[in-house]
Amino acid sequence: MGLRDPLPAEDVTRRLSEFDGWEKADDRPEIHKTFVVEYYAAIRVLSEVVEVAKELQHHPDVELHWGRLTFSLTTYSAGQQITELDFLLVGRIEQVLKNYADASKA
Repeated sequence: MGLRDPLPAEDVTRRLSEFDGWEKADDRPEIHKTFVVEYYAAIRVLSEVVEVAKELQHHPDVELHWGRLTFSLTTYSAGQQITELDFLLVGRIEQVLKNYADASKA
């Protein structure tokens, strides 16, 4: 199975259990997580995640609000399905955010 092949629902559930706070959307094929992080740190996080996204050629949808940063992932090139590539990016996003733990409000 390739990185861009859609994952069966049970694999998505299993993989989500490996990451704290990531959830599958009820109404669409995407996974998401909201991080509580200071606004200016969130800008720096975004800058780092952009570099990761370029490297992986996989780009998250992002919402930035004061004190919150949400990443939503689905693989558009797989027909908007959840793939292993989404979870690869999840792991990288988590690595980036660990560097900003002191900027977290939670």
